[in-house]
Amino acid sequence: MMFRNKNLFLTSQGLICPDRIIPVSFGKGGISKRPKEHEATTPAGDHTIIGMLYRPDRLKKPRSWAMPILVNSCWSNDGRDPDYYLMVSCSNKYSRKKLRIPTPLYDLILLTDWNWPQAIKGRGSAFFIQQWSAKKTPTDGSIAMSREALLWLAAKVDYGTKVVIKIT
Repeated sequence: MMFRNKNLFLTSQGLICPDRIIPVSFGKGGISKRPKEHEATTPAGDHTIIGMLYRPDRLKKPRSWAMPILVNSCWSNDGRDPDYYLMVSCSNKYSRKKLRIPTPLYDLILLTDWNWPQAIKGRGSAFFIQQWSAKKTPTDGSIAMSREALLWLAAKVDYGTKVVIKIT
């Protein structure tokens, strides 16, 4: 079952999908209507999945629309960077988070439309759906889950799937 025209809902129980609930963790600071840069909160609202990134040296391409994370792939998280909130090549000029890391944390990433395509500086540079570093460990704002659940979810979501996050 694909999740075309289906919403996913983040609740205190987990990420509610049409046929299961996935245990997840989210921002250390909870859920916020007005997250700020480096605040470690997950943004409330109706978000859309707009991309998928994967490590081709570790995973088969999960979907036709997935983009590879290359050796020099980074995520711009510096508000001074003209490429703020985009996947870019690593450089020393701006603060950029390396995506190709030794741990499996960023082997597969679902991107949302939070603060995109025209990023507002100070509002937070990224909101990913990713693998957790340890079970139920809070994140810096992203939604995290087990590798098995993330691989399952990536096979089911489509470009444009909605992720609804409410403050409860």
